Amino acid sequence: MSLFSIGPLVVSFLTLFFGVFVYLKNKDLKLNRLFCLLCVCVFIWAFGYSQMYNTKDNALFALSWARLGYCGVIFIPVLVWHYTVTFLELRRRKFTKFCVYLISFFFLSISQTDFFLHSMFSNYFWGYYPKAGPLYIYFVLFFACIFVRMVFLLYKALRLNKQNLLPAQVNRIKYLLFGFGIATTSIIDYVQNYGFEIYPWGYLSALGWLICMGWATFRYRLMDIKVVLTRAGIFIVVYTAVIGVPFWIGFKFLGKGLWIIPVSVTALLATLGPFIYLFIDRKAEENLLKEQRRYQDTLKQASAGMTRVRNLKKLLELITHIITRTVKISYVSIYLYDQETKDYKLQVSRNKNRISVMKIETVNPLVNWITKNQEPLIYEELKRKAQDSSGIYKDLEENMQLLGATVIIPSFLEDRLVGFFVLGEKLTGQIYTPEDLNVFQILASQAALAIENAQFYEDTKQMQEQVAQAEKMATIGTMADGLSHQINNRFHALSLITGDTIDTIKLTDTSKCTPEVQEMVSQINHALQRIKENVKQGGEVVKGILKYTRKGDDGFEALTLDQVLDGALDMVQYKIKLSEIDVLRDYAKDSPKIKGNLVQLQEAFFNFIDNAYDAAMERRDLLREEKYRGKIIISTQAQMDGKLRITVQDNGIGMKENWQNKVFAPFFTTKTSSHKGTGLGLYVIKRIIEENNQGKISFASEYGKGTTFFVELPLA
Repeated sequence: MSLFSIGPLVVSFLTLFFGVFVYLKNKDLKLNRLFCLLCVCVFIWAFGYSQMYNTKDNALFALSWARLGYCGVIFIPVLVWHYTVTFLELRRRKFTKFCVYLISFFFLSISQTDFFLHSMFSNYFWGYYPKAGPLYIYFVLFFACIFVRMVFLLYKALRLNKQNLLPAQVNRIKYLLFGFGIATTSIIDYVQNYGFEIYPWGYLSALGWLICMGWATFRYRLMDIKVVLTRAGIFIVVYTAVIGVPFWIGFKFLGKGLWIIPVSVTALLATLGPFIYLFIDRKAEENLLKEQRRYQDTLKQASAGMTRVRNLKKLLELITHIITRTVKISYVSIYLYDQETKDYKLQVSRNKNRISVMKIETVNPLVNWITKNQEPLIYEELKRKAQDSSGIYKDLEENMQLLGATVIIPSFLEDRLVGFFVLGEKLTGQIYTPEDLNVFQILASQAALAIENAQFYEDTKQMQEQVAQAEKMATIGTMADGLSHQINNRFHALSLITGDTIDTIKLTDTSKCTPEVQEMVSQINHALQRIKENVKQGGEVVKGILKYTRKGDDGFEALTLDQVLDGALDMVQYKIKLSEIDVLRDYAKDSPKIKGNLVQLQEAFFNFIDNAYDAAMERRDLLREEKYRGKIIISTQAQMDGKLRITVQDNGIGMKENWQNKVFAPFFTTKTSSHKGTGLGLYVIKRIIEENNQGKISFASEYGKGTTFFVELPLA
């Protein structure tokens, strides 16, 4: 076999394999079918020419192989045209397609005659090569016109529509343009037909061009065109030096001879060697790391299904169970950020024999390092760095030693550190590989989303319970009119009965009765008087409830602050013990009147006083200060913009800093017992003040010292 026939022969089969491979990936796609046909044509050309180079001392036989090769070459231009217009989704009339294919069939019909190729050159160093006939030049021009036209269409699509194209589409066009640039170098193959002895490397150009087209067709999303150009350039430069230099030295000093065969085999093996090595290395790695791949796949599958678990406790237990059982780790714990304490609390730990650290503060160097770098911490690496230098690495090593951590995997949701996983050593004694860390990071990212979902679900569930409770209270409120009427009827009946009985006792002469009977009648009369007084007070309570539950649709009117406070205090005394706190009115009696809805404002100040009382009682019970007594101070200050500023200040427990941005949110409560508050009081106050009465509300609070609310209402 001729040395020069090997290259075209290898290219022919590589091209055929590549075309079939792309076709089988998607048989229904028109682009894939056209690409496969194009590869078949290149195969016919390269195979025919390889056999032509391999022919010895038989010009007629070599000419037959050349004409067979051109059966493929002739259809390359038309298939390139068809492929490009299909790729760019350009509409072409059927008549245009018919004419282009008709030209190709015309050249096919003359390709087996002397008008196209009429004889062979036999004096070229690589072997036979066909001589051009009189009509051959027209095919070359047709081929050139097709290529120039296709480059123009691709360039036009890239330049004019780049803003409207997706990045992947732009990348595909770049691949094709790069492929056409490679294919242009194959023009060298036509000059030999006219007697120029230049080695025809066109089959290599065709291979590069087809690889670009196939890559753009099948796997264009994997790599940017700049990466391809860089890698291709490196490959060409390296292999030109590695393979070209020995050949040049051989021809320079040894001339032509049998040495070409072993050197060529060496060059071929040098080309195939890296690919063979990568294949064997991958297979060996798969066998050696089979167990590792198994649990990594399990962890990936688990991370995909975690978001379906809604119970936070079950989710965390599931994560630790999967990690310890699948990877066989001695110890796993999960720390999550706590909004109230602003530190990272231990949520779950899987190893009963190990004492765990219950919380990690946010100022801890370990938390700061994880937040800043957003990557896993490995104890062995930190230990080595701590030996070389002190400072931060020493602190990190000590913290990881305290946690008993071999690896710490952070769990981020966007840029927010939700928590982190503490992993102990593997029971197998193996180290954590980079692949392990990548899988654990994927697991931690999915876990962050799953944890967020579970927390949101639990908060929503709790809110729904509060909504249901609020609806019950609202239902009772809507029934207030009817209930008040029924209760008042009973009180009225009791009042009449006690009144009639007292009158009867007064009209009855008990002077002749024994002292014992007289004493009993006196006690009965006293009891009836008490019943009558309590009936009257009960009626006042019902009247207050009815007044409080009215909708307040009477409109706006000029009101004094005393009117508002008197109504609020009349009602709140039935819920709290006013004797336990001091309510001070620190404002002048002639303070300007405000414009508002009386019932609604009484409801707002009812909530102010009720909340202040609860805060005072909580401070008393929690801090146990000597001589402490709850106090509410209500003061006023006229504003320049036509509003009265009312200040409601208490000396209760106050609010923590992380509560203050949620104070006016519905169902948020700072009260220690769910029986004390529904979380609707301040939400209702805000709506009453700002939406219904065109005012403003703000507050200032310090935990352990008290809270002050600032209310601005329009002046009458």
